[in-house]
Amino acid sequence: MGATVTGIDAVEKNIKIARLHANLDPTTSTIEYCCTTAEKLVEEQRKFDTLIALEVIEHVADAAEFCKSLSALTAHEGATVVSTINRSMRSYATAIVAAEYLLQWLPKGTHQWSSFLTPEELTKILKCAGVDVKEMAGFVYNPLTGRWSLLDDISVNFIAYGTKEK
Repeated sequence: MGATVTGIDAVEKNIKIARLHANLDPTTSTIEYCCTTAEKLVEEQRKFDTLIALEVIEHVADAAEFCKSLSALTAHEGATVVSTINRSMRSYATAIVAAEYLLQWLPKGTHQWSSFLTPEELTKILKCAGVDVKEMAGFVYNPLTGRWSLLDDISVNFIAYGTKEK
């Protein structure tokens, strides 16, 4: 769609896999991948019109500091999108018990339920970081079709969209 896209991960192996995947399609082959962290990009004073952190915040040591970094990287009135897993009993059953232990889609121990955030907690953390959440939705994966769909139910996976406050 004409955007300049930069993808980051703190793990070099993940960057190598992302590059291999992106090079399979000419439309994604121009993505710039960097092995770095949001915090390092803040130190470099980088800015982005849109910042997307998908399924990351539940793995960082300090969610509030991470959101401050996301805000610092977002251009004035830019968009910030964060997805994560809700800290609910349903998410424990699906994201940990089912995905890690029963279906083995993920290595055991990938997620710590105590690191999940509720939608209210994420909204508050983003607000304190200077990002005003405008919209939130749930999403679900259909293993039969291999597709993700948005829905109103935010009890397991959810995504928040906000804009940087003035």
